[in-house]
Amino acid sequence: ALNPWDVVLCISGTIISCENAIVVVVIFYTPAFRAPMFLLIGSLATADLLAGLGLILHFAFVYFIPSEAVSLLTVGLLVTSFTASVSSLLTITIDRYLSLYNALTYYSERTVTRTYIMLILTWGASICYGLLPVMGWNCLKEPSACSIVRPLTKNHLIILSVSFFMVFAVMLQLYVQICRIVCRHAHQIAVQRHFLASSHYVTTRKGIATLAVILGTFASCWLPFAVYGLLGDYSYPALYTYATLLPATYNSMLNPVIYAFRNQEIQKVLWAVCCGCFSSTLPFRSRSPSDV
Repeated sequence: ALNPWDVVLCISGTIISCENAIVVVVIFYTPAFRAPMFLLIGSLATADLLAGLGLILHFAFVYFIPSEAVSLLTVGLLVTSFTASVSSLLTITIDRYLSLYNALTYYSERTVTRTYIMLILTWGASICYGLLPVMGWNCLKEPSACSIVRPLTKNHLIILSVSFFMVFAVMLQLYVQICRIVCRHAHQIAVQRHFLASSHYVTTRKGIATLAVILGTFASCWLPFAVYGLLGDYSYPALYTYATLLPATYNSMLNPVIYAFRNQEIQKVLWAVCCGCFSSTLPFRSRSPSDV
């Protein structure tokens, strides 16, 4: 029988794939988007694109080509893509923090090297996590070891959940530091330019509100599933798993809006494409990751 929850996940995967495919194509075909900031956004979009495709393939294989081997491959793809998505959010946060903390040395070769290292670590760890079920760490032969997401084992999902909480803790700490730096910079600018206190308050509030939306969206999407992954059991109703997993997919749906479509340079390219006057040599203003 067709499970309506699987249909909703498949629809979510389709929307996720379309959104992030646009971001990947724009960044890939625009030579001006080779700065570290855009490479990290491209990594996030690629991870979310694979997550969307994984949801579609999982639905297709479950209902049209049922196979344990194929199921392991699709689950491995989903684990890899969602892990890479969360890890890419962490790298973007680190990049934003360093662009403020080391503003004078941010635009240097060291930043490019650091970006490539973060990308290699992100995708290397994500692929290793995704290969575990395929390499034999699954519960197909021992159903009692299953987690709330079959065929992942309970221990595997615990590792993923604990890793998420570690990433979330680091992101929270970094965004607190970013808020402090933003408030300090806004105050210094207000003093130097003799702005009114109300202007300084508005600037600071907008910056903090933006960071709150970013972190709040991430937490509200992933925390329910991470907590349930630690506390849930394979014997619990599948409804609970779907109810917590679906919001997690929404994070991949919202990431392009938060990190890509709000970027003014990407907006310029998208408008140019829509108007039929696309040019890969469009002029861009160099912006810091802290501006977007």
